[in-house]
Amino acid sequence: MKGAPAPNISPGLSTAQRLDWLRLIRSENVGPQTFRDLINHFGSAGTALEALPDLSARGGKQRIKICPLPEAEAELEAHERIGARLVALGERDYPPHLRHADGPPPLLSVLGGEVLRHPKTVAIVGARNASLSGRKLSAQISRDLGQAGFAVVSGLARGIDAAAHEAALAGGTVAAFAGGIDVLYPPEHDRLLADIVKMDGNAISEMPLGWKPRGRDFPRRNRLISGMALGVVIIEAAKGSGSLHTARFALEQNRDIFAIPGSPLDPRSEGANSLIRQGATLVRSADDVLESLAGRIEPELPFDRSFDAPETDPVPGPSEPTDTAREAIVSALGPAPVELDELIRFSGEPARIVHVILLELELAGRLERHRGQKVSLLY
Repeated sequence: MKGAPAPNISPGLSTAQRLDWLRLIRSENVGPQTFRDLINHFGSAGTALEALPDLSARGGKQRIKICPLPEAEAELEAHERIGARLVALGERDYPPHLRHADGPPPLLSVLGGEVLRHPKTVAIVGARNASLSGRKLSAQISRDLGQAGFAVVSGLARGIDAAAHEAALAGGTVAAFAGGIDVLYPPEHDRLLADIVKMDGNAISEMPLGWKPRGRDFPRRNRLISGMALGVVIIEAAKGSGSLHTARFALEQNRDIFAIPGSPLDPRSEGANSLIRQGATLVRSADDVLESLAGRIEPELPFDRSFDAPETDPVPGPSEPTDTAREAIVSALGPAPVELDELIRFSGEPARIVHVILLELELAGRLERHRGQKVSLLY
């Protein structure tokens, strides 16, 4: 992919729409799933922004912080100054497999070329304190995948990640950030990042520019890594490591999970060996990965709905919940996560009404979303 033409974003959001999307996702208590629900209910980000104060108030929070227009304009300008761009879900430069993951980020900060929209992508992650053999395996698999026409995505961390990125430069590689794409971590990888961008690769993040990564931001980053890929290769992952978090996300996203076996005496291999026992595909080389993925590689995935439009037609019937419906949903919720479908069946309310009530509670900071379409009430 070296020598590819300069990035050329296809027509998508207008500048005004992009600013509305940015303001909505940067507003208080609005995450990717809430963003999607708001768009589906109100039809556009602009209309959703106008509705946020009333929704939040009905959920029990009288004042909600909405991202001001000048702040969103400043963020767009800051991207332009560093040669980056904000790519919206559905635009040509948005990673094709990520758009079909659960709760994909509506906007991604992107630096670099066009590798991120390559549909043949494999993730490689592993230990930061990797052994020499682990680094060599990471580099060899990454290099061979590149020669077979695959891009490699990883987290730009020390050890396995860095080895994978370095070896994938010629074939194309994407580094996912836990913080803003202008906040390099670890800082000594500045030259590696420069090489990635120089070779038409990418740095991506769903966080604002200037955002310094916290511990809880790395699982969000790991979800991007697995969501972009057809499969995830785990090399030297200790028990409880971030690489195993990536594997769990991959499982939830219906991605293939590959693991390199290691010595049972090496704690860095405990996680990968455990994954193999649980059913992950044991691989020794890139050939094993390619064989497993053969015949299952999709072309670039379509995005078949218009920008800023709801995914489904409005459901006939009352569009706003009654106080009785709100009381029923709140009383049915508790600190233990429950499945959304179960909540809808139990309440007897139309799904559209239940979604609106959950939006009200979430915008008020009273609802927590969990994996597997589960929700719980915060006290």
